[in-house]
Amino acid sequence: MKNRKKLTGMLLAAPVLLGTFIFFLLPFAICVKYSFTFGVGGAYFVGFDNYKEVFSSYAFQLAAVNTLRFLVVGVTLNLVLSFFIALLMKKGLAGSRFFRYILLLPLVLPIASVVMVIQVFFAETGIINHWLISIGVSMVQWLEGPSAFYVLLGLYIWKSFGYSVILLLSGLNTIPEEFYQTAAVEGAGSLKKLFSITLPMMAPHFFLAAVMGIVNAFKSYREAFLLGGKHPHDSIYMIQRLLLLLLSKSFIICFTQIRYICICQSNIPFCKRNFAKM
Repeated sequence: MKNRKKLTGMLLAAPVLLGTFIFFLLPFAICVKYSFTFGVGGAYFVGFDNYKEVFSSYAFQLAAVNTLRFLVVGVTLNLVLSFFIALLMKKGLAGSRFFRYILLLPLVLPIASVVMVIQVFFAETGIINHWLISIGVSMVQWLEGPSAFYVLLGLYIWKSFGYSVILLLSGLNTIPEEFYQTAAVEGAGSLKKLFSITLPMMAPHFFLAAVMGIVNAFKSYREAFLLGGKHPHDSIYMIQRLLLLLLSKSFIICFTQIRYICICQSNIPFCKRNFAKM
């Protein structure tokens, strides 16, 4: 009976395991293999030369520092603010029912339209700069200067805040009230309950919220690209933009190599068909 259950479980899990291997693990292994080679189709083995070139470049170092900074600051602020609001809603904050309805609204709004609104307010000739000038304050380069990082950070928190609140609020609702009642009988105060009951029991929910926050932080490349354009300020130059640049560069190099081969060896059937197009 045990062997039959194991076999049934393996058969049920086989499609998922097979799909994971074919569409995730195998392509990842191929990418790792190609990272140690150079040329079209991995023609030459170069060892760690590709890694040395990438890690020693200023563009990678800048992108890595900005991405790490964005992750640490953004995810931490998101968790702290979300947990604070979740606690207030758990205690019956006035208007919390209406607040729950609008928490997930940022997730369904098209990001392009949101960025357009941000640009209306924070552009060089935007509403905020006009207001600053009207009160005698010098204009601020919100999107073209170091402040672009904080604009992007605020946009990330606004977009991910509601989802984190929902996750943490669901975790708070799973904590039995008997624990707090017993602690109150023993003379524990609010801080003691928070650090001895709430935070330890919320650890799995914090972990899930942190993972989702990291995922959403990497997705913020779309916002960074729309805010900064092709030539963003250094403060919002992320790893994703560097990868896109390297991918475009690799495509151009490969296309140039194919074109060079076709010019030199026009008797190749593929080149005969495409030489005129090049």
